[in-house]
Amino acid sequence: MPFQPYPGPAANQIYALLFCDEPGLFVNLGQHWPALFAGQPDEAALRAIAEDASAEGRLRALAYGRLRQNGKSVEPRILLGAVIEVALDAGLDVLAAYSEGGVRYINATGKMSIFEGADHPVSNEARALLAASQNVVNQIGPWDKARLPPPSTGNVRMSFIVSDGLYFGEGKFEDLERDQLGGAVLNAATKLLIAITSLTTRD
Repeated sequence: MPFQPYPGPAANQIYALLFCDEPGLFVNLGQHWPALFAGQPDEAALRAIAEDASAEGRLRALAYGRLRQNGKSVEPRILLGAVIEVALDAGLDVLAAYSEGGVRYINATGKMSIFEGADHPVSNEARALLAASQNVVNQIGPWDKARLPPPSTGNVRMSFIVSDGLYFGEGKFEDLERDQLGGAVLNAATKLLIAITSLTTRD
């Protein structure tokens, strides 16, 4: 794991998995393992995973990544996940939502909240974050270099896991908030975070 922003290994592991760019960290992929990690990739098998809209977004991202790695063409701008990082004085807050509905939140202390599937208490807010994120993806292009370290204190980074690679934008919170597209993403992320914290702080 190249970046370890949290004091505990479990949080760092979950953080690394958010971006779907370190396939070797994934375990328990069941029936998908042979197709994703075969020495001689089967293009048809990979496309079956990548193009299955009901499959987990992170699995689809791995399949798209393997296709790109092997020089195969992929349809661009299919959003599979959004990861919002906020660098606070106390540490890194990270919120992620994926195309099948899964949500992961790691707060600055490393405490985690995880929601799986498409039918959970914050599913509506997760879908709203993805819709706002798709609007950004439609206007920008993929990053063609290695993923950057976590943002510095005071900055927000919006990373988008997309069929044709990693897209992202970064800046000061107040600057992104004023941007029409970036502000919509931050607003949706804030609503999702409020929904998560309201659940996790109940007696």
